[in-house]
Amino acid sequence: EVKTRVQDKLGIVDFPMPQFIIVGSQSVGKSRLIETLAGEQFNFISGTLGSRRPTVLEFRNVESVEESKWYVLDQDTNQWQSRPTREVMEIVGKAHNSLGVDVSERPVNVRIESKMCVDMQIVDLPGYRSFAADEGGRVLAQKIERLNDSFLNNPRNVILCVEEAGDAANLSTLRRVAAADPDYKRTLLIRNKLDKFYNDLDSNTVNKWLDGMGDLPKKLKKFALTLPHWADGAPPPKTLQELRDDMSKADLDTFAALGATRTHLDTVGFNNFARHMEKRTERMFVEAIGPVLARLRDLEGAMTRRGEELQDELEQSNPAQILATVRACGASFANCLTHVMEGVIRSEVCRFTLAGELREFHSYHRKQSSSRVVEELPTNDFGSLEDYIDFLREG
Repeated sequence: EVKTRVQDKLGIVDFPMPQFIIVGSQSVGKSRLIETLAGEQFNFISGTLGSRRPTVLEFRNVESVEESKWYVLDQDTNQWQSRPTREVMEIVGKAHNSLGVDVSERPVNVRIESKMCVDMQIVDLPGYRSFAADEGGRVLAQKIERLNDSFLNNPRNVILCVEEAGDAANLSTLRRVAAADPDYKRTLLIRNKLDKFYNDLDSNTVNKWLDGMGDLPKKLKKFALTLPHWADGAPPPKTLQELRDDMSKADLDTFAALGATRTHLDTVGFNNFARHMEKRTERMFVEAIGPVLARLRDLEGAMTRRGEELQDELEQSNPAQILATVRACGASFANCLTHVMEGVIRSEVCRFTLAGELREFHSYHRKQSSSRVVEELPTNDFGSLEDYIDFLREG
């Protein structure tokens, strides 16, 4: 919330605070996880090729809002525009489809205000392609990998790695994440479709399975959960928020009955995952607030100095001020010249009489070999320089 308010006030989209990025292969439930975080069902219309640029989603939990409000950030004006949900879906879809078989690092920004959503911001990255039907698809898959790598390698980004629950040794996206975060300090693993394994576990295997059966690092923070789902082609039997709570409860009840320990149960179900995300967000904010405040102070100092410079320019460019300055300079020069002419200001250094200066002038030009003709006397009425000097003395 603080981050987005600062961004709104200052018009800075790329503010140096940590953010969550979500990665995963196509069809692992990444989109359904985002819907679950939002608390409502929606679908970005991105065609058969899927997403091809980052989608930044800001979820704002606002208890006073009866119906969710959707906004899109205008990239030209850097202003949020309120739009109907369907229109937002179309705008986001066009942003992806306009790229064709290419990708872009320039994101499309969406904000959701709702009493059903969590309070956080995530960056949804294009899903990894495990199969390409032709050369164009293969090239697109490689471009998506390079795009995602640029986010994975950014140490400010906390990675939400979405995989299907199953054999922990075959988690393809996690292997990609490990290359960027080998110590898993920035990574949270989310194993989806947990309900498929309800009947495959017993009291002897449940805790080991939640740990990854030895195939997952102990230091990796991991969650196992079931996201809302229903029969294909049928409408949802309940609201997404109700399904989210029901399935989270079913996960916890099932694994508690199987004998999972208290520590392991804390990693089961969507609600436990959401609580962890809230705490992680608070910790990230505390860690980041120092550099953010330093940047704000630098920005304040720069703006103050710029304001003073503009104020000085404004005062100096005032016509009345310019006229007064010119008059003051003229008066100062005139007053100084009066003192010189009256002999008030005296000096014996480099001082010449008029006669001496004229003689030096004539002597200098006689010594020059230049062909330039210099008139020695003002008129031919004077026979010599001395006659001219006598004339000046007598005059």
